[in-house]
Amino acid sequence: MRILPSGSTAMLVEVDDLDEVVALYAALVGDPPAGVVDIVPAARTLLLVTDPAVASLAAVERAVRSTTPREDQQARGELVEVPVTYDGEDLEEAAALLGCDTVELVRRHTADEWTVAFCGFIPGFGYLTSPTWTTAVPRRSTPRTKVPLGAVALAGEFSGVYPRESPGGWQLLGRTPLTMFDPARQTPAVLRPGVRVRFVDEAAAP
Repeated sequence: MRILPSGSTAMLVEVDDLDEVVALYAALVGDPPAGVVDIVPAARTLLLVTDPAVASLAAVERAVRSTTPREDQQARGELVEVPVTYDGEDLEEAAALLGCDTVELVRRHTADEWTVAFCGFIPGFGYLTSPTWTTAVPRRSTPRTKVPLGAVALAGEFSGVYPRESPGGWQLLGRTPLTMFDPARQTPAVLRPGVRVRFVDEAAAP
């Protein structure tokens, strides 16, 4: 673990990989050190924002270093069901890359419970991981200039949902009608670190 100051009221915690980020994030969210007002995870780092009136950066650093990462490596957030129409442009290609047909790909994608490990790229875009999803899917060799709003996709070990139209190079599996990000809501983003997600195949819904 490497801890670096980030301005006068925050610190950046660097660890080796995403598993360590998820485990440490779960522990810190479950029992935040005094003075920590926000924790922002990324692929290999956590940014801790502090209130200097409550605790010094040195005190927060000591607390972080003494924190034991959670063994289950998950922050048990709320469960969100995301309905999906699996008709994406890359569904067949992604299935071929995984060595299966499209029916099996949809079965695997909906069988897993995913968790938002961190957010980035654009507001409301969550990088979802699952302990049972073990095969990485390569990004498209040529990214699209426009990925439609609500596109459900795979790239590497991650799944994600595009909260708005944007460029992107992920493999598109389908689409959801859910509004994933709305700045007018009290909680703008549906997908936030720790939130659990189940994708539901609309074609199979009763």
